[in-house]
Amino acid sequence: MKPFPISVAQPIQHAAELPEACDVAVIGGGVIGVTTALYLARAGKRVVLLEKGRIAAEQSSRNWGWIRVQGRDPAEIPIMLEARGLWRELADQVDTDIGLKRTGVAYLADSDRDVEDFEGWMPNALAHDLDTRMLGRRETSELIPGAARNWPGALWTSMDMRAEPFVAVPALARLAAQEGALIREDCAVRGLDIEAGQVTGVITEAGRVKAEQVVLAGGAWSSLLLRRHGVSIPQLSVRATVAQTAPMPEVFAGGAVDGRLAFRRRLSGGYTLAASGFHELFLGPDAFRVFKQFLPQLLADPLGTRYLPMSPRGYPDAWRTPRRWALDDPSPFEAMRVLNPAPNAGKVRKMARDFSATFPQLGPTEIVCAWAGMIDVMPDVVPVVDRVDALPGLIACTGMCGHGFGIGPAFGRITADLARGLDPRHDLGRFRLSRFSDGSKLELGPNL
Repeated sequence: MKPFPISVAQPIQHAAELPEACDVAVIGGGVIGVTTALYLARAGKRVVLLEKGRIAAEQSSRNWGWIRVQGRDPAEIPIMLEARGLWRELADQVDTDIGLKRTGVAYLADSDRDVEDFEGWMPNALAHDLDTRMLGRRETSELIPGAARNWPGALWTSMDMRAEPFVAVPALARLAAQEGALIREDCAVRGLDIEAGQVTGVITEAGRVKAEQVVLAGGAWSSLLLRRHGVSIPQLSVRATVAQTAPMPEVFAGGAVDGRLAFRRRLSGGYTLAASGFHELFLGPDAFRVFKQFLPQLLADPLGTRYLPMSPRGYPDAWRTPRRWALDDPSPFEAMRVLNPAPNAGKVRKMARDFSATFPQLGPTEIVCAWAGMIDVMPDVVPVVDRVDALPGLIACTGMCGHGFGIGPAFGRITADLARGLDPRHDLGRFRLSRFSDGSKLELGPNL
């Protein structure tokens, strides 16, 4: 079986010399950090992007590759509509084919209850004039002909898209570097440089970089860095397993998911497979610290999470991972350059069986690559995109809850504008950091 294509074993692609100072320092080389740096560079700002391992080596390359407005929280829909347009622009500007195609997304109902749940999201589609519509049994069968399953209906958005994550995000990084962003891989940010209560830059393993603004887009590592500086956010990371099949005949060109399986056609001619609604939580100190805040989410989907006894050594929430460290000593971010969890082998085998059972005419499903990623999640299933009031000069864009790839370019543009002191052009109230401390009742986003 092929190894995952992005790892610390691959040569460093970005090794910019660090300046003494810049306008904005960006922490994290995933889709959010990369597009933030790109839009800052386009605005003429001196921007430095710092990645502890390799660009897009973690969740930004390990996701399903869906670019969807369907099923999103109402506050995300306008931002996602912007992101769809930005993806189309960026696909024409990068130096390779990122597999961007408008092939649609289908949520396939297993029961009449699922149909009702999907219909409950339709007012959001109508409010934003989306092309989303409900399909009946016959229309669903016509959408995905040849399936052995008799789905009673589907939620279908034909304008939604797909792309290849571990091709797209590195291509965007090369574009950002061409446009003036300084990108440095294998360079961990150990912590924030703070003077008189104000963030004035970052302290990296290669030295100090002064910056007027700092953007934290560290994914699963964001909470650990913030806690080092006295800011607590209720962020956890869950393991999700994904697999890639060998090339096979096309049974559906887009992305689809039912109660058992998610599948998405790949540029290579195979499919990306994932277990529907399943993830695994390694129990560590943070899991116990924020358990109460996550309880409503857990009760809403009690069977969607499998609990594992402890995080592997070096993970953000491992019991022995330091929560405090001196900024002139190696940090946890250097100890774990790339968070590369092992996939759940049993789930990989089941996904292959389920795909074959759904499309028996294809014969046995051959898995050529399987991997897992750690998804950073928040209690209400929406991210944090906000200035950190306790650390003036810091902006956090994290907790994408597995939805970050598709919406990434728009949140990158928004975060770049926040760093420039501009109006973000969207209402970000739903994503404010203070919702976890101001007594507000947390409202779960759609679990679709």
